[in-house]
Amino acid sequence: MHPIRKIRTFAERQDPGGGGVNVARVVRELGGETLAVILAGGVTGRFLEELLDEGGIPRQTVPIAGRTRISQTVLDRSTGQEYRFVAEGPRVAEAEWQAALEALAALRDGWLVASGSLAPGVPEDFYARLSARAREAGLRFVVDTSGAALRATLEAGGLTLIKPSLGEFETLIGRKLPEAAAQEQAAAELVRSGKVEMVALTLGRDGAMLATAEGTLRLPALEVEVRGAVGAGDSFLAAMTLALARGRTPRDAFAWGVAAGAAAVSNAGTAHPGRAEVAALRRRIVGVPMEGDSL
Repeated sequence: MHPIRKIRTFAERQDPGGGGVNVARVVRELGGETLAVILAGGVTGRFLEELLDEGGIPRQTVPIAGRTRISQTVLDRSTGQEYRFVAEGPRVAEAEWQAALEALAALRDGWLVASGSLAPGVPEDFYARLSARAREAGLRFVVDTSGAALRATLEAGGLTLIKPSLGEFETLIGRKLPEAAAQEQAAAELVRSGKVEMVALTLGRDGAMLATAEGTLRLPALEVEVRGAVGAGDSFLAAMTLALARGRTPRDAFAWGVAAGAAAVSNAGTAHPGRAEVAALRRRIVGVPMEGDSL
């Protein structure tokens, strides 16, 4: 990587992305039924819709005036380092985010996953408002966000699952959690508060940890050749949510999440875990009995 000089790239690919889109794509890959509800605008919004349609992902679009953002991930082959350039994206008007809220609130039965940061213009309590609507509709509500949006959503309560990274969880708790015991204690306390049923804490190379009313479970990261980390957390969340939706226990669902996250990092691009690969990796996880050969 050099400043000013032209840096030629190759092996380019375009993937539809964003937290919720990634979750929908992986749920579809793993054999589940899904609907991606997206905000999209401009020519880039149409490109997003085209990519989703090409991938066979059912979608519902809430139109916005601004142009959908494009983010870039660049792998420097000389160092193996991955660089992520994430655009801020357009400002969403109140009428637009209200329309998105209404579209999501109209859903019935099943699981609703709210994933990703909130766009400029969207209030911090958007997911909290959505949580209330989900309860009214009888939906199980899963949230994967951070900062003020996560804090506001937790205060509203009624959550089935949250999936923060360690850094996001430390920001939420307001202190560093360098030791495993401290991480488990903080997650267990959050579950005991009644605001959320399950906390799945992703720890990068150190694996992941699950806290439920029954206790905590920690699983190490599976050893795989890393080809790209974009969308690994979304893949984890997709597999775990799908397993829960299909009646698996939280422990088994958590193990499926770990397997899907590992499969994602072993493939280039954004959130591309293969179904057979996820199942093979799940079989490598010992200590958590499998409740089925596949999802």
